[in-house]
Amino acid sequence: MKTMWRRRRRCGRRGRLPKPVMLGITPPINSFAPNPPGNLEPIFLEVAELEAFRLVDLEGLSQEEAGQRMGVSRGTVWRLVQTARRKTAQALSEGRPIYIVPPASEGQSPP
Repeated sequence: MKTMWRRRRRCGRRGRLPKPVMLGITPPINSFAPNPPGNLEPIFLEVAELEAFRLVDLEGLSQEEAGQRMGVSRGTVWRLVQTARRKTAQALSEGRPIYIVPPASEGQSPP
């Protein structure tokens, strides 16, 4: 298992630091592009979103089980899955490339 720190979502405002997410696998590739490629702006999918999406939709785990595996709450898994589904649907319907954002190095705090 690999630990990944998520970025702070509050635009530099005060708040608690996010918990690290436990990743089961590292994706073998880091981008998907339509054929033929267009000049549309890419969509960036975080590794935590991909992991939650994989656990819930591909492996068929409940959000509670996926949260236990990732070391986060069920609500966080729900949010990650919803954003991954929205981004994937948008990329497929608009023909935009998808780039998977690599995780921060272990022991490194989020920027």
